[in-house]
Amino acid sequence: MKRFFALFALFTCLSFTLAAQTKAMPDAQGEGKAEAMTFESKEIDYGTIEQNSDPYRTFTFTNTGEEPILITNAVGSCGCTVPSFSKLPVAPGESGEIKVRYATDRLGKFRKRVTLTTNVSDEPVVLTIMGEVLEKPAQPEAVPAGEAGMFNNGR
Repeated sequence: MKRFFALFALFTCLSFTLAAQTKAMPDAQGEGKAEAMTFESKEIDYGTIEQNSDPYRTFTFTNTGEEPILITNAVGSCGCTVPSFSKLPVAPGESGEIKVRYATDRLGKFRKRVTLTTNVSDEPVVLTIMGEVLEKPAQPEAVPAGEAGMFNNGR
């Protein structure tokens, strides 16, 4: 009886090991899918910018696969990073865009991520924006016009 349980336990462990290895191996159809969405760059550097300057940057990609690409979701790593994208499929050979808005009223260095969910792969696509926002220079104080007023020629 002990031999039976030992063989049963060995057989069970072996079958779980083989099943885990089978699932980890990529299938022939899915191998090329990861390359179907080709970005010009997955990282955009805002550089050093002034507070409240242009908050938008655009990631451009091309569908190099054989099936239409559909972006189902795009999420910023925090509320200061807001992505927007077209809900329409991108046909093979066509290009698409993901527009990202960063809250440039926040001072200091930043590095934020945008995570895309697509029909291309189960793995999400991660895009990165980075840069540094410097405080806007103070406006010079206005020169007082005096009692007579600046536009009255002293009258």
